[in-house]
Parts: sequence; structure tokens; C-alpha cells
Amino acid sequence: MKELFTPQEQALFKRLNTPRKIQDFLDDIPINFEPEGDTCFSPRMVLQKKRAHCIEGAILAAVILRFHGHQPLILDLETTRDDLDHVVALFRENNCWGAISKTNHAVLQYREPVYKTIRELVMSFFHEYFKNDTGKKTLRSFSKPINLKIFDNKNWMTAEEQVWYIAEHLAGTKHIQILSRTQERRLRPATAIERRYGEIIQWKDPVQK
Repeated sequence: MKELFTPQEQALFKRLNTPRKIQDFLDDIPINFEPEGDTCFSPRMVLQKKRAHCIEGAILAAVILRFHGHQPLILDLETTRDDLDHVVALFRENNCWGAISKTNHAVLQYREPVYKTIRELVMSFFHEYFKNDTGKKTLRSFSKPINLKIFDNKNWMTAEEQVWYIAEHLAGTKHIQILSRTQERRLRPATAIERRYGEIIQWKDPVQK
């Protein structure tokens, strides 16, 4: 598999030999604000264009994890219709799950590999997943882990074009609900101080006033 990558890519991936190093690398990549319209860059395109949003970062992280012997797994966190889903790359250490996360916000960040189950990891995102304007908590379901090996025949790791088929597969796969209707009705909105924390961002949109 390693021969698929350029010498430059291989050298980079060799340096990023732990999930923590991969996360640090993703943190340093500017957010893709999609100035030319919606994108779903392949890992190679992310490295070329030097920008990524959540699914693009997760797919790149999955490639680098695979380079080091992990399964290339991603997972979709699905929200209410008035919020945006989030995608993370999964990894396991000592039989516990962790997540690598490309985000522009102070919340929804990297998760340490301390979670015994996928649901336990997903629920670690629940409290902080809210709308800043209203405080509404919006996380509602999650997908099963998707092993990106199923797209190997499409050369997703080194494609020179966008990989929308991965995003479409994620959107269409079965999601597991995390709340009952009663629980949903009784949710307490995030407080004003929590919402201020949620407004912290790393990268400012250059076209936003």
C-alpha cells in the first residue's frame, strides 16, 4: 500500500506515527471555508491545497492511520436539520476508542482513546454539540464506523479528484438514534457562558466581515 504514495507523502506520514501527531498536523491545516463552493477533497487534494473541513480531515487522518497499520475508519455524527453534521476518524488503543477531529471550534475536538464503546465516545460530544445562537443541543444519531477500504477500487487515498461518493455513503448509511422523544423534549439549552465558549474559533473566514 505504501508504494501508492509519493516520496513526500510517505515522509510526512512516517513522521505522523501516532494519533496525537496526526491531530496536531490537522490542527495546523487551515479550515476549508469552501470559497468556490462545496468540496469533498481527497487526502492528496487536502495536502496539495493545504485546507480541509471535517470530513476531508477525517478521511486524511484515516489514510495516515492506515499507513501505520490501523483500520481506516470514519464515523458520522448526525444532528438536527438546523445544524451541521460532523465526521471524525476513529482509532483504537488498548481496546479503547479515540477520535481524530478536524474542527474550527473549541468544542468537537480530539477524543482520547479512553472510551470502551463507540456509543460512549459519541456521547462525549453530546453536551458540547449545540447551536451558539439558541443553546439548542443538536446531536441526535451516529453512523456505524465506515471502513474506507470499501472504496479502494476508486483509489480514494490518492485520487486527484473529489471523493463525494464517501460523503454520500456516509449520509445514506444507517444511523443509530441516541435520544428518546421524551429525552429530546427535556433537554436543557446550553447556558450563556457555554455559548460564549462555543463561539471560539481557530481560523477566521477571510471573506466574512
